[in-house]
Amino acid sequence: MSKPETYEFTPAEDLDEETAAPETGRNGWSAAPTVGELQLDERSALRRVAGLSTELEDVTEVEYRQLRLERVVLVGVWTEGTATQAEASMAELAALAETAGSEVLDALIQRRDRPDKSTYIGSGKAEELRSIVLESGADTVVCDGELTPAQLTALEKVVKVKVIDRTALILDIFAQHATSREGKAQVSLAQMEYMLPRLRGWGESMSRQAGGRAGSNGGVGLRGPGETKIETDRRRIRERMAKLRREIREMKTARDTKRAKRTASGIPQVAIVGYTNAGKSSLMNALTDAGILVQDALFATLDPTTRRAALEDGREVVFTDTVGFVRHLPTQLVEAFRSTLEEVTGADLLLHVVDGSDPLPDQQIKAVREVITDVLRDTKTPAPQELLVVNKIDALDPLDLTQLRGWLPDAVFVSARTGSGLDQLRDRLGQILGGLDVEISVLLPYTRGDLLARIHADGKIITSDHEPDGTRVHARVPTALAGQLADYAHAGTDPAQR
Repeated sequence: MSKPETYEFTPAEDLDEETAAPETGRNGWSAAPTVGELQLDERSALRRVAGLSTELEDVTEVEYRQLRLERVVLVGVWTEGTATQAEASMAELAALAETAGSEVLDALIQRRDRPDKSTYIGSGKAEELRSIVLESGADTVVCDGELTPAQLTALEKVVKVKVIDRTALILDIFAQHATSREGKAQVSLAQMEYMLPRLRGWGESMSRQAGGRAGSNGGVGLRGPGETKIETDRRRIRERMAKLRREIREMKTARDTKRAKRTASGIPQVAIVGYTNAGKSSLMNALTDAGILVQDALFATLDPTTRRAALEDGREVVFTDTVGFVRHLPTQLVEAFRSTLEEVTGADLLLHVVDGSDPLPDQQIKAVREVITDVLRDTKTPAPQELLVVNKIDALDPLDLTQLRGWLPDAVFVSARTGSGLDQLRDRLGQILGGLDVEISVLLPYTRGDLLARIHADGKIITSDHEPDGTRVHARVPTALAGQLADYAHAGTDPAQR
């Protein structure tokens, strides 16, 4: 019997320079991974396994429906717009389903003036959908729209499998991707608001409860119909929603405090907004080296991230990455993420990122602006200046890119993946943010070196002279800093005129 081989581990510090392994980059084993890479590894470690479900075949036998996506068939109603828009909407629904962890088998779309009040697609199409479900072996039907509880029930009775709508699908994605305490609370609140009117019960869940003892003759104070189990569940959900709202309000206070500190610092604030999967996080990493999660999926990142970076002229800027938007964004999510979306209200500039490779970029721009307008209207704040940034130009055909440049002449065209156009974007940011500054001339006492340091850090000094009474500075500074320097303004605003 041969002796087994043995291996000896030699610590890295004991190796000489010739045998020691060289330092590796981000893709190597020795480099510290970023927060985004850790989150991506954790997300990739969880996969849904098809074919192992033990759910009852008859969906009417279960008391509460739990969202489970494995093998799905998509169905939509084309009520307006062109065929291209209808197909784009279905393609987006397929991307949402794949992001949630399902396998799309087939899709069905119907041209109607309005969705059917009973089964969403009409009785005839519902029977056709049942045939497709049987042939493909699907276990879930996803509808491209928000269905009423009656429509969900009626369609499930026909197709005999679970039916969910677009809103439930997006909520499921948000529940998977939420990582922070505030994000999880916001998603939970949105799910409960969606679930409350759609609670269903069968059998014992609809039976009456007799106060404290079984039967209708429970004694004084216990007689009567009592409270049904489904009513008890609704009451508990309302209580939980009230608690979540209180927690979100408390977390909103902390977020407002941080936002107020950033505003008081005088550093320009740029909010990165845009359609989901337009490349906001990639652009954030390219501008600030933030290292946040980047994934080719819809709603990959939900929690806003704030990073400070310096432009080419040395000016410091605060960038905030916000949650992405989508067509027909559920109202529950807009309400629950209100405090997060309010990041745009305090921004000096909105960096509106558009996916240039999308077949309908104008629809993306429209959907994002609608949500931002609603948030600004509710908070009664003026709209910040907007800069359109068309991303993913490396995936565009040269002819399509030329057409986009003609349609959006004021936009900046970049590729966050290759770095193309980022220098032009930084220059454009410097020009816009420079126009927001105020030109001042002040005489600062030598005891106020802190204010002079602020001018150096946040502004741009034009001239600086040392005088017996202090330092005379002629500079351009942010508006907030100009207000703090107002007490030191000198009558001779231009040193050349003295």
